[in-house]
Amino acid sequence: MKIFENRNFVKLFFAALASQMGTTIGNMAFAFYLLDRFSHQPSFATMAELMYSLPTLFVFFLVGVVADRFDRKKVAENCDWIRAFLTVLLFGSLFLNSIPLVFFLLFLRSAVTKFFYPAEASLVQSILNKDQYAQAAGLNQMLFSIFMVFGVGLGALAYKTIGLQGAVAVDFFSFVISAILIRRCKIPMEARLPNGKIKWKDFSIGASYRDFKDEILYIARNKLLASLIFGFFVFGFVNGAFAILPIFTMKYELSPDNYEKYSSYFAISLGIGLLAGSGIGALISSKIKPHHMMIYPIFLCAILIYILGLTDHMGIFLAAVFIIGTCIGPINIAIGGWMPKIVHPKLMGRVSGWIDPLMMFAQSITLGLIALLFPKIISNIEYLYYGMATVILLVFLFYALTLPKLSRELEFSQAKRTRLASTRKGQVHIS
Repeated sequence: MKIFENRNFVKLFFAALASQMGTTIGNMAFAFYLLDRFSHQPSFATMAELMYSLPTLFVFFLVGVVADRFDRKKVAENCDWIRAFLTVLLFGSLFLNSIPLVFFLLFLRSAVTKFFYPAEASLVQSILNKDQYAQAAGLNQMLFSIFMVFGVGLGALAYKTIGLQGAVAVDFFSFVISAILIRRCKIPMEARLPNGKIKWKDFSIGASYRDFKDEILYIARNKLLASLIFGFFVFGFVNGAFAILPIFTMKYELSPDNYEKYSSYFAISLGIGLLAGSGIGALISSKIKPHHMMIYPIFLCAILIYILGLTDHMGIFLAAVFIIGTCIGPINIAIGGWMPKIVHPKLMGRVSGWIDPLMMFAQSITLGLIALLFPKIISNIEYLYYGMATVILLVFLFYALTLPKLSRELEFSQAKRTRLASTRKGQVHIS
């Protein structure tokens, strides 16, 4: 791929890989630790997941503004250094055996993480051309897939071999590596500061509020962009459920004695499916319209999630999970390749800054409901799968009714602008 000839992209790609590793391994190891130590209180593991998503509600109005107003390279790099420092504190708190302090540090580390991805995504957009956006989206999807394949397994392996403290140490070195890779990137200042330099004294609550209001209006006026952003919000419900439900399914229903192993198998099945789906999506992205790559796989996902709730056979469960992963791959590539084409580079940070908050808000709602409902009110896990499948089915109906029309309107608008540009060139040439 020509995209790998871009050294800045390669460094950012592996920085994102290291950053994701630093986030995943320790988090999964901590989930297994809580399930072992508090096996009769599954809400503790759910609360840990909340510490990764809840911080979004406190920083969502700042993350996009920071990515667009400040040096994007420095923002991404400093996020890694701060998370590395917080990981050191987390390592120490584990020896104190203070679960509340651990939760608090996980909360802070997650809050800092929210600033990393909008800055990193904006840098990637600025160093690539439009023809490479879909490729970058496919590679990012493959990166996510790799962690779906190995993340839970690595977390379980780290927990069983080097312990929770060892897993946290891996987090620390991953953040340091990510920071070093970002520092070594040579990105033009106009890409790092697309809106010009800003001083700290110019960064105020009032200015942040105005930027926040402008980004809401920008998204609301672009119906296609608003529809895609809404999709991220709904997918957050699914992410929240998949963050903890499979582990509960294995521990309390399908394989109580080997739940760590089969939780890893779940992640492997979903991750391999995502890898396969990403490959398929990359091959067909230039031949099939983006809305087709979204609508049909979403419908199939809804049907398969219903099957997850119905089956008590491990083979069927894992096979359905694999196909779900295969469906998710093209969906993410379609959205990831579509958004940079319809978002102005100067606003990419603020628009990207909306994605994670909305997903995390929905994820927090889901995790909160699971902690409240299971097992005190809803003792059967399958009902949670039915609820998730119903939400996805509603998303399918919404996109089936809206995306084809919005896609045609976008194509017409782009064709009109192209004709106007050609006419102006022709007039200049004639004169």
